[in-house]
Amino acid sequence: MLIPVLLFCVGLVFLIKGGDWFVDGATGIARKFHLPELLIGATVVSIGTTLPEVMVSATSAMSGHGEIAYGNAIGSIICNTSLIAAITAAVRPGKVDPKSMRLPVIFFFGTALFYCAVAYTTGSFSRPMGLALLLIFAVYMVMTVRQMKNSPAPAAAEEGEPEEENSTTQNIILLVVGAVLIAVGANLLVDNGTLIAQAMGVPESVIALTFVALGTSLPELVTAITSLMKGHGSLSLGNVIGANLFNLVLVCGVSQTLSPFHIPENATIAGMNASLVVEIPVMLGVMALLTLPALAKGKLGRWQGVSLLCIYAAFCCFQFFVLPGLA
Repeated sequence: MLIPVLLFCVGLVFLIKGGDWFVDGATGIARKFHLPELLIGATVVSIGTTLPEVMVSATSAMSGHGEIAYGNAIGSIICNTSLIAAITAAVRPGKVDPKSMRLPVIFFFGTALFYCAVAYTTGSFSRPMGLALLLIFAVYMVMTVRQMKNSPAPAAAEEGEPEEENSTTQNIILLVVGAVLIAVGANLLVDNGTLIAQAMGVPESVIALTFVALGTSLPELVTAITSLMKGHGSLSLGNVIGANLFNLVLVCGVSQTLSPFHIPENATIAGMNASLVVEIPVMLGVMALLTLPALAKGKLGRWQGVSLLCIYAAFCCFQFFVLPGLA
């Protein structure tokens, strides 16, 4: 038991320090190239924090368990939005740039409609769909790079003592090393947290819904908390929106391309797959609640954060106490 506890602590340290360096590198690059933090968060940071989901899904698909990617992607989007982004909105609500936010939001809902159309009509995901999702990912990245080039430089900071800045090379090193530490730390935390929970007699269903599901979203959570502490709320919001999009187009795209699969059916509600009745609608609902008011008003409200946290609590209660009785 001692070794898992020690490795769990090492994973926690890796996550915290990796998140610190990752945010420093990302914001440093944003300043160097005069790019909006929200755009950096929706691209570079999101790819880095989505690495655990990609690794888990790709490994599962290659092992013939592509269904895991479905729950991993949908669950991560719900967790990212109604827990991680909710914390950002509840603790430090503030202004957002609708212009920087519009592209990833449009791509997310456009991809989600395509994803849902396939899910509700066929109940399975094929290799051509996986390739289509990866194509959407490539198009999004190209359009985002173009948007970055056309984005106006942010307003100059108020005069005062000059802030010491790292070089571009140093920022890239911080970004890469931070991403590696986050990915390794998340794996150490999930694997050893599961061993500790098993040793304590925690049921496997609880382990799956806590350590495994939440574990792959730990990088986003660490990045969000670190960004808030450093005063970069836009980076955190952009990271969540970008990570949610990448869960659909990159995580699902990779897993479906490697191993096509059917939507798992663990329970039914009114004769329908419970996942199609609960999980997908909740995914779309929480993203709409987070993004649409922000796009319309140009700011996040504390009421959004509180509402999303309540939805997440209700969703977890459903998974723990109601769903097992429907199986």
